[in-house]
Order: sequence, then structure tokens, then C-alpha cells
Amino acid sequence: MKMPPIEDRMAINDLFVRYMRSIDDGDVDTLVSCFTEDGALESPAVGKYQGHQGIREFATRFSIFQKSGYQLRHVISNMQIEVEGDHAKAYCYLVAFLTYQKKSQLLAPGYYDCRLRKEKGEWKFEYRLVVQDGDYTLPGI
Repeated sequence: MKMPPIEDRMAINDLFVRYMRSIDDGDVDTLVSCFTEDGALESPAVGKYQGHQGIREFATRFSIFQKSGYQLRHVISNMQIEVEGDHAKAYCYLVAFLTYQKKSQLLAPGYYDCRLRKEKGEWKFEYRLVVQDGDYTLPGI
């Protein structure tokens, strides 16, 4: 596997961080902006969402979740990135913590398997698959 240019690696890593922060902070607009117009997100815990309208629905569900007193903290590691022109694949491990009323729990770990596309010089998610190593549900989601 050929090492992608450092600029692409940094930009893709920044995209992942922006996505994590936006979901943890309940920032709907930023989360939607992380996806291409036709982008999709799929997770066994919350379903499949297509296009900016669908991604907005997903992000809004999580922002309401945050406003009800729950806090998520997503942590990613071991990112692997492959870039070919304006398309890329990225894979990383995922650990998420859920806190409610000052009590935290570790959710089932998993990984993100993503396809990305560079549009107007900016990397965005084209398809984002979330896979957990075990089942769990989020209250109200």
C-alpha cells in the first residue's frame, strides 16, 4: 500500500475529528457538512441515512439526545488511509463512552469503515459504516 500524501492524511484525520466533535456536541450543521450531498451513514445501532436530508435527521436525533442530559465521547485510533486521486478509503477503531448523571459506561467498541471523496479541495464522507463488536441501544435514539 502506497503512503498517501501527508496533506490528504491530515485533512482526512481532521474530517474524522470534526465529525466526532460534532456528534458529541450535538452540532447538526457541522455533522451534515462532513458528508457529500449524496453521502450515506449506516449503523446497526441507529439505521441507515442517505443524503444531506437523511444525515440531518440522524444528527438532529443525536442533538436532542445531548440536550436530554446524555453525553457521548467518541475516541478513534489506528487509522488506515488509502488515497487514489479524489477518492479514499479510511478505516479506524472506535471506542465510545456514554455519560448520564455523572456516571459513565463504555459502549461496545467497534470500527468505522469509510469511503471518502474530495470535492472542491475538501475531503468528505461518501459512505460511513459503523460496526460495533456487540449490541447496545442508546436511550431515546
